[in-house]
Amino acid sequence: MPTGCAGRRNGSASSGGVFDVEGLRIRGQELEEQSAQPDLWEDRERAEKLLREKRSVERELEVFDSLSEVIEEAEVLLELAAEADDPATRTEAAEKLERAETDLEEAELRRLLAGEHDASNAIVSINAGAGGTDACDWAEMLLRMYLRWAERRGYKTEILDTQPGDEAGLRGVTLNVMGDYAYGYSRTEEGVHRLVRISPFDSQHRRHTAFASVSVLPEIDDDVDVEIDDKDLRIDTYRAGGAGGQHVNKTDSAVRLTHAPTGIVVQCQNERSQHKNKASAMKVLRARLFEYYTREKEAEMDALRGEKREIGFGSQIRSYTLHPAQRIKDHRTKLEIGNTEAVLDGDLDPFIRAMLLHEAAGGHSEKK
Repeated sequence: MPTGCAGRRNGSASSGGVFDVEGLRIRGQELEEQSAQPDLWEDRERAEKLLREKRSVERELEVFDSLSEVIEEAEVLLELAAEADDPATRTEAAEKLERAETDLEEAELRRLLAGEHDASNAIVSINAGAGGTDACDWAEMLLRMYLRWAERRGYKTEILDTQPGDEAGLRGVTLNVMGDYAYGYSRTEEGVHRLVRISPFDSQHRRHTAFASVSVLPEIDDDVDVEIDDKDLRIDTYRAGGAGGQHVNKTDSAVRLTHAPTGIVVQCQNERSQHKNKASAMKVLRARLFEYYTREKEAEMDALRGEKREIGFGSQIRSYTLHPAQRIKDHRTKLEIGNTEAVLDGDLDPFIRAMLLHEAAGGHSEKK
């Protein structure tokens, strides 16, 4: 492993294998000069495209520089270990090279994230489907799974809105996942998730099937033009629900926004401040409007070309079977994993990696 990792690093720097580093540095300098031009924002669309590419190049160079630093440290440690015949130093060097190998695999995977907004933060919504109380419980289980996955990757999360189930779990929840490529990775989770298990809510201990849907939107930067006219917006405030007792909100802090032209409705109630809830709701509304107008343009282009494409927005992507056998199967990539506990505890990267590779090979992608 160590030799292979170092070899790939050298190949990347000199021959443009995994990273065409010299080409990236040259392009980065060009973009830096272009972004400093005083007439940059005369063409807003061109300026936005240029700045997105500039951020992407900077991220790739940061990954390579960090990778190079770790490998150089490992090489120094190996030399010291050889001179002093020190097993502890040799072990430390091997650990650094293993970390470099992992980082390189991650960098290679990121190169598959070429979508316009893949590097953005993500807005993830989970909604209970068919299955009654089990479906609400399943939605809450999925929330925990994604929170643990985000924690593993070092992402920050913020729950923007929750709608409790009547008996248990959640009817719906919206969260913001913040970090590099949060959207690019999490968009592979969009679709319907199916759970099969012995229901804890069935006194006869029968097997039940429950469904929950996951939708993922990129958080739209302020420099991306999404027009929201105040006169098209209806703002309703209401008292947020709570657990009762001292947790009941005594003011109308919850906010519901209705965009009249599209009929899109979003709501946020998790903050005690009406101002903060409104800001969070506007963030979600911008993302949903961006997706709405993007899909509208795609539909127009398809009509002009005479094409019919399956969106598959509500298609079942994965089954989680906890009884009688334990396995989780992704129906798009055919990947199956038997360690259901690890996956539900946030170990989603094998599924995400498989889906990104599937897309790269020409497989169906939900959206980019």
